[in-house]
Amino acid sequence: MSSFEEIRIISIDEARPPRVRKEAYIDLFFKLSNKAPLDWCEDFNALGRQINPAAKIDKNLGESIETYVNDMAGIQSHLNEIKQTVVECNAQYLEKIRQRQLADAASNAALLGQDGEQARLNQIISALEF
Repeated sequence: MSSFEEIRIISIDEARPPRVRKEAYIDLFFKLSNKAPLDWCEDFNALGRQINPAAKIDKNLGESIETYVNDMAGIQSHLNEIKQTVVECNAQYLEKIRQRQLADAASNAALLGQDGEQARLNQIISALEF
């Protein structure tokens, strides 16, 4: 399994600077430290829906978080909330990796143990008469 480098917000996405829209919304795009894996993006989107206003990430790109605010004065507090969500998402993702590794180890132990499927197969193969 590949190693995971924790993701963090590093800046405003220079390709998509903040814009005041006609409807009095300010669109914000926060650039991530590295490309987020697909399942990290899915986890973030689930957590990001709990933020008000919601934050999301395009899971096909995994490079920036999209959100908006209604008031310029709320940008820093909204960013802080999103940063906390990123920290939570990193922890959740790392726990999923740990759980997968434990499940894989248990599965391998079951296959390789004396009573495991591999041991049973080895006995059958060694008993074959040619």
